Amino acid sequence: MSIQMKTKPLLPDELIINKIILLRNQKVLVDRDLAELYNVDTRTLNQAVKRNLKRFPEDFMFQMTKEEFGIWKSQIVISNNDKMGLRRPPYVFTEQGVAMLSSVLNSDRAILVNIQIIRIFTRMRTLLESHKEILRKLEFLEKKDIEQEDKILLIFEYLKQLEQAKQEETQLRERKRIGFKP
Repeated sequence: MSIQMKTKPLLPDELIINKIILLRNQKVLVDRDLAELYNVDTRTLNQAVKRNLKRFPEDFMFQMTKEEFGIWKSQIVISNNDKMGLRRPPYVFTEQGVAMLSSVLNSDRAILVNIQIIRIFTRMRTLLESHKEILRKLEFLEKKDIEQEDKILLIFEYLKQLEQAKQEETQLRERKRIGFKP
């Protein structure tokens, strides 16, 4: 039996990425979206989690508050059929919670989808780190630009003073002379 180092993704990455939401400053996946990805009922996924609650501390999984639930519901398009299953706020899973789900849901599909989700989270984190570096460099350039701008403004001020001094000198030379004229 050979071990595959990289498995072929079951689902398009975009499908998973579009289901990741930002909640309480964390990237999370909603239980119903995970159930859809794993090809199981949301009820089945939540029952498996409830049987293994010790594996899911609050930094792995938490339930949306009513306010978060209301905002989330208003941001997604829900048909009347979908509303029937949304009587209470759903559970959401962080990256660690998704990783723990692979030990709870014991199907080949769940394992493969979990591997894909973890890889996407890792890529997103790497992208974010590179973006932070780019933002840091832009901030440095902006700071440098502000310093340059201050120096340029100072140069213009000196040029204005020089121009004013030249105008005063020209006016002094061109003024009507008083006194003895030969």
